[in-house]
Amino acid sequence: MKRKVLIIVENAPVPPDPRVWKEALALRGAGYEVAVLCPKHKEYRRSYELIDGIHIYRHPMPSFGTGPLGYLLEYSCALFWETFYSWWIYLRRGFHLIQACNPPDDIFLVALPFKLLGVKFIFDHHDVNPELYLAKYDRRDMFYRWLTWLERLTFRFSDVVIATNDSYFEVATSRGGVPKDNVFVVRNGPDLSTFAPRPPRCDLKHGKPYLIGYVGSMGTQEGLEILLEVAEYTRTIGRQDVHFTCVGEGPALPGLRRIVRQKQLEDTVTFTGRISDEDLLDILSTADVCVNPDRPCRMNDMSTMIKIMEYMALSKPIVQFDLKEGRISAQGASLYCDTENQVEDFARKILWLLDHPEERRRMGELGRRRVEHELAWEYSVKHLLAAYDRAFS
Repeated sequence: MKRKVLIIVENAPVPPDPRVWKEALALRGAGYEVAVLCPKHKEYRRSYELIDGIHIYRHPMPSFGTGPLGYLLEYSCALFWETFYSWWIYLRRGFHLIQACNPPDDIFLVALPFKLLGVKFIFDHHDVNPELYLAKYDRRDMFYRWLTWLERLTFRFSDVVIATNDSYFEVATSRGGVPKDNVFVVRNGPDLSTFAPRPPRCDLKHGKPYLIGYVGSMGTQEGLEILLEVAEYTRTIGRQDVHFTCVGEGPALPGLRRIVRQKQLEDTVTFTGRISDEDLLDILSTADVCVNPDRPCRMNDMSTMIKIMEYMALSKPIVQFDLKEGRISAQGASLYCDTENQVEDFARKILWLLDHPEERRRMGELGRRRVEHELAWEYSVKHLLAAYDRAFS
């Protein structure tokens, strides 16, 4: 009998969530019947769709705003709908395994009753939530202690844990107490069959000789306020030949656009919001340098950002802060900035690359080779399937 899987993700719709979608397709290709449960979001409003053989169910998700109380309300609402839909899916079509993709770390509560019925539970560890909370709010209060408790219970009830890198592997085995044989590192590399370079488009440079590209979430820990200071600094020292284009959305986006207006950076910085994959590839393929301004903190030091491998897949040199997992991913494809003198050092490294085209080309080629031979999604699929074999064994 074909094994059936339910993947639950709370913080992003599917298929736009690239990691979850690649996992779903890989599992379907290996013979599993896959259903995904996720929230509705803007243009993804259908309660059910069948796309590429993946059953996608979407539950309502009202907006509660940011802040600890807003997140508590969001997670409580999501937990209710995840529980309701999971039972409906189970009674309608059945499943043998639940894969929970955090944040938050409360989806184990949905899985617990099904474990009594023999359903396996895999925790796909996307974010270290206690560190994420510290990065956002910098306080160890009741909410922080609540997050550490939820994380501990999630590890406790998992049959298998999927970690995105070795730092998360260490969290699962040390802080979570999960046996090493039950933890599998499944890196979040790009799918080179779909994420491929396109011809550069000069019209995307906004009339400037050089374009700096960014893609990712727009939140506190992503450090985009730092990038705006970098853009202002480059203009202040007389470099009028550089434009910054930032792709993505998130709770900080309205505030970032407000800062652009306040600093009168409209002719230097563009925030596109969410755009199509084709438009994203056009922008990044046109960029001369790509950046990762993730704010130096423990969360970002431990985490692997998919944008780094995406930049590398497009042969782009990178500028980022000197953080552990960022350096492990990019190695020689990136320049690494001083975490003390942040703005000036970040700006000067961008400008140095712009003034040295041969070095840009060399770093871009090095990054592309590393993705082709080590970091592409195809190298992670075998580890994902091994995690599933372990869960069912």
